[in-house]
Amino acid sequence: MFRRVDEYLNYLAVEKGVSLNTLDAYSRDINRYVDFLSRQGIDEFRDALPDHIISFLTRLREQGLETASINRTLASLRSFYKYLMREGTAAENPAARIELGKIWMRLPDTLTREEMVRLLAQPGSGSLLSVRDTAMLEVMYATGIRVSELVSLTMHAIHWQMGYLIAFGKGGKERIVPVGQKAFETLREYVENARPLLLGNDATEVLFVSRRGRGISRQAFWKIVGKYARKAGLQKSVHPHTFRHSFATHLLEGGADLRSVQVMLGHSDISTTQIYTHVTREHLKEIHRKYHPRG
Repeated sequence: MFRRVDEYLNYLAVEKGVSLNTLDAYSRDINRYVDFLSRQGIDEFRDALPDHIISFLTRLREQGLETASINRTLASLRSFYKYLMREGTAAENPAARIELGKIWMRLPDTLTREEMVRLLAQPGSGSLLSVRDTAMLEVMYATGIRVSELVSLTMHAIHWQMGYLIAFGKGGKERIVPVGQKAFETLREYVENARPLLLGNDATEVLFVSRRGRGISRQAFWKIVGKYARKAGLQKSVHPHTFRHSFATHLLEGGADLRSVQVMLGHSDISTTQIYTHVTREHLKEIHRKYHPRG
């Protein structure tokens, strides 16, 4: 069965051109499914029934996997079985008629404006790395781009005169995102005074580089964010996506329209952006409770 999985992943990479992150997710989901089937004594995908998939998904739920991850796993299996049917190694898709579980709307973690200011002040400018880190955090908050988009930015992505950058989102979709003055100032400081020294004799088009002159990984940026969140004394769970959530929330609180925020975030469906309207409603309710004489 593992050979079929490898063939499918190769098909996704070569013919579909999916990203490495997507490949990792599909590989993780389907290999978990293979392990489950093996424990059930099933060694051919065509022998699996819808009940087996339901049992597998139930097991994931019992193990603490969130609804969104279970839905993604089901979507992975549907796609995988479509491939097997096309290749003639499965007669039907046992995952086709299993309904996706309802994803209960959950408010994303955000920082208040005061908390964000405190966090952004943590790196300072006392070293080359602190100058770089300040620029990275400011750009994240100013643009709301994803961490994968941040670490893949190149020098050509920044349009200094026009005041925007070009990000490449999911599926390689390109979008233009405005960058605020403060973020541009810290970015210019980094590009002119820190980046050349970090690079040394190396050459790369990647915008943000490590002390060794190489691009920064997503995992490394997670650690950077965690370090400064602890340094700022923030009690909340702070991760790279917190910047994206806070960016959207603060824009809507300031009066931005939902459609504009959708475009800047790169959401293909406005319903994905609408969760932030729930955040701002909660904010307004809190303001009302705090300041209304009968709140």
